[in-house]
Amino acid sequence: MLVIVSYDVSTETAAGRKRLRRVARVCESTGQRVQKSVFECRVDAAQFEELERRLLAEIKLDEDCLRFYRLTEPVEVHVREHGKFRAVDFDKPLVI
Repeated sequence: MLVIVSYDVSTETAAGRKRLRRVARVCESTGQRVQKSVFECRVDAAQFEELERRLLAEIKLDEDCLRFYRLTEPVEVHVREHGKFRAVDFDKPLVI
């Protein structure tokens, strides 16, 4: 499944800035960054549960915001891209 993860971490304190970096690292380990605080992640149900658990362990619920959007198939109908950035389609052959 394709999951969009977006977050807004309070960075008013040094602890908040560290939290922001940790949240980004968790997302980078699972998906690709499509905007500063938005990631696309192709995961199965178990990987989704693990990602959610790891992110909830990093954020402060009273200061931060974390959102997950699970897109239904076919993704091509639900995602339209405009502008410079183009996401990598991991279902197609990758040329390195």
